[in-house]
Amino acid sequence: MSIKIVTWNVNSIKSRLHQLLPWLKEYTPDVVLLQELKTTNDTFPYMEIEELGYNIKAHGQKTYNGVAILSKFPIDDVRTILPGEDSDQEARYIEAVVSLKDAALRVASIYVPNGQSPDSDKFQYKLRFFKRLRAHVESLLCLEETLVLGGDYNVAPCPIDVYDPERLDGTVCYHPLEREQLRALSYLGLTDAFRAINPAQQHFSWWDYRSNGYEAGYGMRIDHLLLSPQAADKLQSCEIMHTLRGQEKPSDHAPVSCIINT
Repeated sequence: MSIKIVTWNVNSIKSRLHQLLPWLKEYTPDVVLLQELKTTNDTFPYMEIEELGYNIKAHGQKTYNGVAILSKFPIDDVRTILPGEDSDQEARYIEAVVSLKDAALRVASIYVPNGQSPDSDKFQYKLRFFKRLRAHVESLLCLEETLVLGGDYNVAPCPIDVYDPERLDGTVCYHPLEREQLRALSYLGLTDAFRAINPAQQHFSWWDYRSNGYEAGYGMRIDHLLLSPQAADKLQSCEIMHTLRGQEKPSDHAPVSCIINT
């Protein structure tokens, strides 16, 4: 059985329904991990998405953040709190088990803080978020499950993942301290699905709205699907669906999709 799993920062789900709904109908992904909903749970567009055959678990927040899991299969064992910082009220993490016909798949939708600027408190929060995420993922990997961690990590890992590595080095989303944290997460034994399938191709998943970033090719690959060894062994393909960024009134991110066998 092949499962399509997608991560997508929609940058306001209400503003992106004109993209999301037709895409769900056409591409028919099995599991969708959404970020930056910018809405609360009580105003999430459940009805429109449920009509397409999806179960939904959302962890929303007014105006900012927000993550969700859409699945054509039952969703259980939901967690919305990333351990390690009790005062953190931002809706940036949701994890659940998707019950397939003959197997189970654990997934998480993750929205790592942007960080604003390297000299800001928000940048320090970003680094702490990564450390908390790493500690939690380390515990998840001990379960030896098929695990997919999808999200907007707000970090481009390598020079090939940004349009101008020399110019951008030291800036937010391509700062050495951020790349170090993403590597530390990967070193737990996670596989970057896109890079595993496309070892030498330059493709981006985010382009700034300003200065015609998409048209000019000024992008970064900051949206990732990270796989446990059990998921990586079953990986068949992975692509960035960049054409959606060229549509009318798009999100500034493109979906990243992978197919795994279960």
